[in-house]
Amino acid sequence: MRIVYFGTPQFAVPTLRRLLASSHTVVGVVTQPDRPRGRGQKVSHAPVKALALEHGVPVYQPSRLREPVVAETLRVWQPDLGVVAAYGRLIPDDLLALPRLGMINVHGSLLPKYRGAAPVHRAVIDGETATGVTIMRVVTELDAGDILATVTHPIGSDDTSEAVEHALSELGAALLAEVVDRLAVGPVEGVPQDNRLATYAQKITRDDGLIDWALPAVAIHNRVRGLYPWPHAFTYLDSARLIILKTRVVEGVAPGSPAAPGTIVGDSRDAIHVAAGSGTCLAIEQLQPEGRKPMTAREFLSGRALPSGSRLSRP
Repeated sequence: MRIVYFGTPQFAVPTLRRLLASSHTVVGVVTQPDRPRGRGQKVSHAPVKALALEHGVPVYQPSRLREPVVAETLRVWQPDLGVVAAYGRLIPDDLLALPRLGMINVHGSLLPKYRGAAPVHRAVIDGETATGVTIMRVVTELDAGDILATVTHPIGSDDTSEAVEHALSELGAALLAEVVDRLAVGPVEGVPQDNRLATYAQKITRDDGLIDWALPAVAIHNRVRGLYPWPHAFTYLDSARLIILKTRVVEGVAPGSPAAPGTIVGDSRDAIHVAAGSGTCLAIEQLQPEGRKPMTAREFLSGRALPSGSRLSRP
């Protein structure tokens, strides 16, 4: 089949790579316009664009999908099928109808749970123990199309969103390739989603990272790993922003601890212990002071005194 591919970030790379290695032809890639990236804010190619150019696949980067020229461009490619993976924008109806077999999507959750922009981050933040990938038909309503295939993946108690997303990107690529091969032979029956069970994974912003120390330690731990590697969980020490990179829940702390949430209650060889809500305690193992490089708790403590009773707080 002739396939047009919509995708932008690293999550979408394994799927494109699978399609490029298949018996099908990727006739063009639609990806987001180039934007400044990284610490230096230099304009560079997104991962999907870089892979497409490496393989000589035409790349199209419209700023608005509703412009008539977009449909005209895709029509010249004569696609049989559209494949979408983390493209980053809703696709209008005229483009959805353009491939003769419609469009299918690689989504990083077990739909109908976690529809929306940040399914992996939200699942980790919520403390889910499992997630997965859904291959679905793309329809006008966000992530609401019929389900063509799913695969499940466990979430470990210390897994970050980065690790989970990497695993899902590879699982999704393999599953998508199977569905595409089935579609090349004949129709694939989809299963309608139960909209009553739908949840929404709202887009992640920097404000999501501010730690509320009144929450139990496990909830804070989940937020730290769910917001890694971006935008990171953070707190404040002496009015200076402190990014928290790695934590663990301290077991065996009795409920009713007299220390107020956010209070530093001590430190060990490799961690700073902080009181959290409901009498729990969180150990900070890696952190990044404002304007400095990431460091271990031991490195941080070697550079400054941090007496018990110091407070981590909101600004």
